[in-house]
Amino acid sequence: MIKKAGIILLCGVMFAGLCSCGKKTADGAQKFQVGVAYYNQTDTFLRELIDCFRGDLEEYKTKNLEISAMVREAGGSEKTQNEQVEELIDAGCDVLCVNLVDRSDPSEIIDMAMENDVPLIFFNREPVREDMMQWEKMYYVGANARQSGQLQGELAVEVIRSQDVDRNGDGKIQYVILEGEADHQDAIIRTESVVNTLKEKGIELEKLSYQIANWNRAQAQNRMKQMIGQFHDSIELVLSNNDDMAAGAIDAYDELNYTEENRPVFFGVDGTAVGLQGVKDREIAGTIYNDKEGQAEAMAQLSVALCTGEGMDAISFEDERYVFLPYLKVTYDNVDEFLDRQ
Repeated sequence: MIKKAGIILLCGVMFAGLCSCGKKTADGAQKFQVGVAYYNQTDTFLRELIDCFRGDLEEYKTKNLEISAMVREAGGSEKTQNEQVEELIDAGCDVLCVNLVDRSDPSEIIDMAMENDVPLIFFNREPVREDMMQWEKMYYVGANARQSGQLQGELAVEVIRSQDVDRNGDGKIQYVILEGEADHQDAIIRTESVVNTLKEKGIELEKLSYQIANWNRAQAQNRMKQMIGQFHDSIELVLSNNDDMAAGAIDAYDELNYTEENRPVFFGVDGTAVGLQGVKDREIAGTIYNDKEGQAEAMAQLSVALCTGEGMDAISFEDERYVFLPYLKVTYDNVDEFLDRQ
């Protein structure tokens, strides 16, 4: 990956090889448009990532190059998203960046992109490999879900071994899971990986419950209240697939006026503003930073390269079409470093 300090230089190189796609402005600058379609605006991480992406595209602008984003969100509807992608193609977008509503069924979007010869960058929700291999102009930018679960498990092990998490002293940690979404690849892998990591590190576990809250804070609050109603203060550990759901679980304990001594420890994933502040306030024991800045920068770099026809060799691909950014552990000791990125 390039660093932002080198963007202006790269743009100068790119202009020499601008391809025939795009349009020209009145002053002769080449103009490109990137279409962005994402599954739901309620997802805090995606909103923050897309804000970063817009900012990164702005940094690529020069007197010879204009590039902007046209963004659509689907409200969780696959039908709506397919219609929005068609609209973006009809509007003349030169590249598409798509966060799928249903990662298992991208066929209509792929077909539209191929028929119109519009390069396609999937992000955050990875299609299956068979779909990705259908066309050489398809790419994926994201992170390794298994790593996020592994790191969350490692953080939980550190806290369990250093704090009095086993409140009932039975030698086991009673835990609950707040999972992001039914049949969502990242959610399933995060859950499996965090539990397996805890077990591999020698932590005795007892699962009390597992609830799906669709990455949503309010839903997580309701699901957590139900689990508290069933298990009361027996819950010692809450493992959440994202920060919003971890915050929702904390909201449930706040609403029910639980004291600090009778609360479990909470862990999230993503390192959103909500999650980082929760760590700073010592409400969330730790989160795993999903590098939205790095992913947004990779998407912007790839989008510009696809538009201009220059700069693809500066991108570090895996299997010629995947760009993965690593996750990072966040605790109270280092949270300020991540808050400074906001």
